[in-house]
Amino acid sequence: MSRGLNKVMIIGRIGRDPEMRYTPSGRPVTTFCIGTSRSWNTSDGEHRTETEWFNVVAWSNLAEICKQYLCKDRLVYVEGRLQTRHWEDQEGHKHNATEIVANEMIMLDERKENMNSSVLEEDDENETIQ
Repeated sequence: MSRGLNKVMIIGRIGRDPEMRYTPSGRPVTTFCIGTSRSWNTSDGEHRTETEWFNVVAWSNLAEICKQYLCKDRLVYVEGRLQTRHWEDQEGHKHNATEIVANEMIMLDERKENMNSSVLEEDDENETIQ
C-alpha cells in the first residue's frame, strides 16, 4: 500500500487579526491569513519582492490560543496540511478555497507583553464550519 504526504510548513506575518467562530456543536475554529515574502534581483538589477498569502484554519484548543495570542503583523511558524473546500452559494455559483489546517503554531517574535515563544499542537479531527 502506498502512502501520501500532505504537510505544509510556513513562516510569515499575520495579515489580519484572527477571527474565531464556533461550530453548531460548540467547537471553536479560528481563521487568519499569513503572508510569506521572497525577494530577488532581476537580470536588469531591479530588486523585486513578492508576497504569497495563505488562509489558515485552527481548531479546538489551538483555535483559542491563536485567537488569544496572535495579532496582525505577528511573525509565526505554522505547520499543518492543505485542504480544499468546495461549496455552492445561494445564487448557484460554485466556489472553492484552499487553506492550511494548522496542527502546530510557534510564535517567533517577542512582544512587549513578555509572551515567550511557545509550541502549540492540536490533534483533533475537523468539523464543518457554519
